[in-house]
Amino acid sequence: MSIQTLEKATLIGLTRDKAQVLDQLQTLGLLHIIPLAQAQPEVPVALPGDVGPEALQQAIRYLLSCPQKRRQVVVERHFELSSVVAAVLDNRQRRLALSEKIDFLRKRIRDLEPWGSFELPGEQGLLGYRLWFYLVPNYRMQDVAKTDLPWAVVHRDNRYSYVAVIAEQEPCANQMPVPRTHTGSVPLAQLRRELEDLEIEQETLEAEREAQTRWLYLLQRSLAGSQDRADCDRVSQQVLDAGEIFAVQGWCARSAAEALQAFATGHDLVLMLEPVVEDDQPPTLLDNPAHLGGGEEIVRFYQMPGYRAWDPSRVVFFSFAAFFALILSDAGYALLLAGVLVFYWARMGQSETGRRLRVLGISLCGFSAVWGVLVGSYFGAPPPDMLAPLKVLDMNDFDSMMRVSVLMGAGHLVLANLITAWRSRGRLQMLAPLGWVLLILAGVSAWLRQQLDVEWALMALGMVLILLCSSDRPLTGATHWLWRLVDGLLALTGLSKMFGDVLSYLRLFALGLASASLAITFNQLATDVAAAVPGMGLFLEVLILLLGHLLNFVLAVVSGVIHGLRLNLIEFYNWSLADEGYAFQPFTKREVNPWTT
Repeated sequence: MSIQTLEKATLIGLTRDKAQVLDQLQTLGLLHIIPLAQAQPEVPVALPGDVGPEALQQAIRYLLSCPQKRRQVVVERHFELSSVVAAVLDNRQRRLALSEKIDFLRKRIRDLEPWGSFELPGEQGLLGYRLWFYLVPNYRMQDVAKTDLPWAVVHRDNRYSYVAVIAEQEPCANQMPVPRTHTGSVPLAQLRRELEDLEIEQETLEAEREAQTRWLYLLQRSLAGSQDRADCDRVSQQVLDAGEIFAVQGWCARSAAEALQAFATGHDLVLMLEPVVEDDQPPTLLDNPAHLGGGEEIVRFYQMPGYRAWDPSRVVFFSFAAFFALILSDAGYALLLAGVLVFYWARMGQSETGRRLRVLGISLCGFSAVWGVLVGSYFGAPPPDMLAPLKVLDMNDFDSMMRVSVLMGAGHLVLANLITAWRSRGRLQMLAPLGWVLLILAGVSAWLRQQLDVEWALMALGMVLILLCSSDRPLTGATHWLWRLVDGLLALTGLSKMFGDVLSYLRLFALGLASASLAITFNQLATDVAAAVPGMGLFLEVLILLLGHLLNFVLAVVSGVIHGLRLNLIEFYNWSLADEGYAFQPFTKREVNPWTT
């Protein structure tokens, strides 16, 4: 559908111009390079000032994680890469060490707070006696009462008693029921002062880190530039050098041929364009409009179709939205999902992938809201009077919901086989997927009507088409016909698979019913608790509603994503997409936008 037609482009020029041509070709970004020579082992990325790429990447990640960022500096007038990276990594190291100290002090303070703020008097202060501290479980205090040591409870909570014992030597193990607690010699007040000093120092480091974020754009540009130079060097090794001339070859979109021709003319290069031949294995370059690009992102993540296959991005886009809506089955949850999307809207808009997924998110919200209105579920509650006429389906009507799920699954697989038949048009093999279409339609019709009439004839015709037309062997000779029948019989073994795949779509009804039932259950539970517990009942009701619906919402969204994708990328792909390809990777320079850093 939207896989771009490619051509093999070969550029030939003088060797003395190779470096300049490759640099400009990388700026153009139209070619997927085909190696004409064996590349040498990769050379480490070179950066100014002996800065390692790992250190630079670590500094960039550290600054990107800073919540607040300063205005970006876009000129290198006051920028020195090595000193900036060293300062950022030093800040990171000091901040990590400081965080460890603060965490230790906070835990130490929490442990000492029940004992109170005191300063140990030392051995001379108690005439040779010392204080020994024990954290005793309340149920073992009876063992403490039996000892002849002088002791006192300085604090008690619902689990422990904090016991102080006075003795010259540490009590023996049989004198106290638990081992001694080490409180240390530093008073609680001093620990709090140390913590305050460290927190002030931490704020200073955070302010320094925030100030360093102004260099993010220049740091990312330095990294991108070094990686671009490394890519250019790698491609330089893959071109064909023949004395005073060189040749670079790659795949380009047919729509970009004119721009490539203009480039060749402007740089005094010879350009040869060749169409794809049967033995070629070109990459796949998908081309979808921005508002449907979310489907392409899903396809690229799971399996890139082969160059000679078809692009399922648009089908996946709409079918995934529909399946997700059936699993969510609640207009209130659709509104909550829209709120989450609005919260992340600006952040998702910082990249092309995010903008595409943002449009997919809008579709998920829209489909889910419409389906939620049709089934009349609003956070598990029935619709208000003004929306009640819009409820046309009942999630508790199992027969109707099963019919909807099966019909949707059958339609999805019929579409997959029709696409396969269309792609095989003009050949006898196109009749085999049409046979599967007849089998699906006949089976669904027989199930809905609860009787077999004309469906027998359709099923028989479908199986004959599958038996005779599933093979691509020649139609001449008895041996070929025998093997065609064997291939057809093997294809007919897919009957059980087709039956299982159609029934697999029942998960849409099952998961949607589970989501709706959980919502109703949490509502009923909250109402019962409010009625049973006067006073605190309102608080408990609100708490149950919030936690219950939040849990159900998360489960429904996760189920919608996992199973919505599974039905597209497993059941649908199995019947419509067999060839797997690899993505078109243009030889281009990396872009860094200072306003989205």
